[in-house]
Amino acid sequence: MEEFHKVRRLPPYVFEQVNRLKASARAHGADIIDLGMGNPDLPTPKAIVDKLCEVVRDPRTHRYSSSRGIPGLRRAQAAYYARRFGVKLDPETQIVATLGSKEGFANMAQAITAPGDVVLCPNPTYPIHAFGFIMSGGVIRSMQAEPDDRFIPALERGVKHSTPKPLALILNYPSNPTALVASLDFYKDVVTFAKKNDLIILSDLAYSEIYFDGNPPPSVLEVPGAIDVAVEFTSMSKTFSMPGWRMGFAVGNERLIAALTRVKSYLDYGAFTPIQVAAAAALNGDGKDIAEVRETYHRRRDVMVEAFGRAGWPIPAPAASMFAWAPVPEPFRHLGSLEFSKLLIEHADVAVAPGIGFGEYGDDFVRVALVENEHRIRQAARSIKKFLANSASPSDNVVPLAVHR
Repeated sequence: MEEFHKVRRLPPYVFEQVNRLKASARAHGADIIDLGMGNPDLPTPKAIVDKLCEVVRDPRTHRYSSSRGIPGLRRAQAAYYARRFGVKLDPETQIVATLGSKEGFANMAQAITAPGDVVLCPNPTYPIHAFGFIMSGGVIRSMQAEPDDRFIPALERGVKHSTPKPLALILNYPSNPTALVASLDFYKDVVTFAKKNDLIILSDLAYSEIYFDGNPPPSVLEVPGAIDVAVEFTSMSKTFSMPGWRMGFAVGNERLIAALTRVKSYLDYGAFTPIQVAAAAALNGDGKDIAEVRETYHRRRDVMVEAFGRAGWPIPAPAASMFAWAPVPEPFRHLGSLEFSKLLIEHADVAVAPGIGFGEYGDDFVRVALVENEHRIRQAARSIKKFLANSASPSDNVVPLAVHR
């Protein structure tokens, strides 16, 4: 039977191959240390859970909620942006709650994309950034991911050589998967370019609170006038260890927020009201929970960089996010990131995310998530050290086993 049109536009889900191998290994008794999916293992802070439990006992909160977010939640997000970024937002017209930033991106794509619209998207990047638009009939033109002095010239080429003229530009800093961080000066240059070329900016700021070197990542909305062209997406998943709660936000340009709000009104009734109330309480908190989460990831980052380096796999220390973007070791680079990821599961009991899953320009890397404690990270490093040592031996058959790519 022929596949449906939108399904045909989606490539095979690379991560599913790793997930199947991981599940099979566990079914046979292997203790897999899973550094693949960015699924926070930290518990949601007790005060947030207590607020949820308190509110859920009121049967009035069990009815349909508000698709765009209850007023108290939108006000809490506005207060957070004012404290953290010095950005003033109108909770009524410039903020909408989403079922996580992933849903927000996908529904924004539905709201603004006409068939054939061109969107400039970093490569490698988080898959929904590209495939939300592909599923909506758009066309992706790949951009470099690095926020350096090559970015604006690349933007100029993207606009010059795209037909029709691009509709939007996607930004993601701190980046998933590369952990790159952008400066406010970078955002100023991009906003100036976007205004000059009538481009919408869609910024994914899901990792704004996971940073390690003392410099909080900025928001594009800090640039004067950015709100004329930009919408930013944030998530409570990583900041407050609330991934399963599915709570995020889109904030910024009124026209774009109105379009997203209208599409959402046809698709959902919003998150369960007790979740929204608890999320508002989290945002209105004193920041201690955020600082504790940040410090945990900081310790794990330092342990990973040190332990993996001693194991023979040097990994650049990420400045932010809960990921390291690790080059595939040279002896395995010709295999590609997917086959190397399979080898790690088969021979080291360690799972990582293959870089090819984030775009073809990510195939020399794997993404390593900081979602296990320090003890488990050191255990992973010991297994990897043994795997690398065995693979270097001429009598070992580890590499030939995987050369079927």
